[in-house]
Amino acid sequence: MYNRQAPKNPYKVNDFQSNMARGGMRGRGGMNRGGMSGRPPYKVKMFLPRHPFDLALCESSFPRCKPAPDDTAFTQALLKRNADLSPTPAEQTAILNLVTKIQTVLDNLVVAPGNFDACQLDEVRQVGSFKKGTMVVGHNVADIVVILKTLPTREAVEALGNKVRDDLRNLMKNEIVAKGEQLTHITNERGIEISNSFACVRVMVTTLPHNIRKLDPEIHLDQKIMMSHLAAIRHIRWFEENAHHSSIKVLIRLLRDVKCRVDGFEPLTPWMLDLLAHFAIMNNPSRQALPLNVAFRRVFQLLSAGLFLPGSAGITDPCEGVSMRIHTAMTLEQQDVCCLTAQTLLRVLAHGGYKHILGLEGNASIAKEMSVWDGIVVSPLDKAYENPPEKKDGEEDDEDMEADADESMETQES
Repeated sequence: MYNRQAPKNPYKVNDFQSNMARGGMRGRGGMNRGGMSGRPPYKVKMFLPRHPFDLALCESSFPRCKPAPDDTAFTQALLKRNADLSPTPAEQTAILNLVTKIQTVLDNLVVAPGNFDACQLDEVRQVGSFKKGTMVVGHNVADIVVILKTLPTREAVEALGNKVRDDLRNLMKNEIVAKGEQLTHITNERGIEISNSFACVRVMVTTLPHNIRKLDPEIHLDQKIMMSHLAAIRHIRWFEENAHHSSIKVLIRLLRDVKCRVDGFEPLTPWMLDLLAHFAIMNNPSRQALPLNVAFRRVFQLLSAGLFLPGSAGITDPCEGVSMRIHTAMTLEQQDVCCLTAQTLLRVLAHGGYKHILGLEGNASIAKEMSVWDGIVVSPLDKAYENPPEKKDGEEDDEDMEADADESMETQES
């Protein structure tokens, strides 16, 4: 296990960049005077991302000295927790019925909008945990993204919500009369929420990619939200092609539950957990799915080794055109807290405390408080990163003071 090191001040640039930003190389023989100084030339350091130590990728180089421990009880606990977290058949049926009817109404508006001209629908796509099969019990929410050909004004979204509500009531007329179901709909900054007594469907509105630059924040929905809805469609397409293995879905459900109970993992987004689970199960030399108990332990090993720390290769987002690492969406402080939390829980896991991590026993305080396991004391780690203090007016950092001193010496000698 590697120790985390506090990174240097992330807000400082190197000497070359700092001096160039202030107008060039200053001092005796600097570039501003047209000569070459006696100092060696500055070189911009190239960023070379590293991959943290991962036993699954180099297991052949580290052969075991004794047989692997018996993880039967651990595996059974993982499967039991997954069964507890999985939605009941009644919940799945209720949300499936609502999703199917709303999808039918929206598809009809795409094919035959009739006299509805508030907006034009281009595509309707199911996204989110319900579509992926990773929904957690008690969270009966499904997501549908609607792509408009026209610009998403607030008035158009409100008109769309009213139209979907009216058509849905006509479609469910018999059920509403027989069961007394009450349909409600709310318009918000993301689109529309339609719910009944058993489930909720979020209809998230966006527009075609070439319309994004035309959005006016005073008239249309927020541009960042529209882009996130387009990203959700890319995510579900990638997931259906690459993460359809059942073990990945089980691991995602378990990690989402851990995230909800452990504060240190709160910054991890659902998309980060999806990619992390896929990485832990499928990224190995054999390219075959690892057992669930091995993959669950590997997640904490990777985070503890610094997978989501500055300078790490991390996990590249497969749905973005550029090589963007998913952990860069977190702040440096959040990355550090995520790492130290994983290190603490990995030590608990190594001494048999998996029931506390899974939530079968105890509580999540083991990530923040000292605990004892068969005489072994596990103490939470301290933060390795601290936010730099804010500069007060009139204060200068060391580089600025040195540059000013060089400039004053140059003036005196001239």
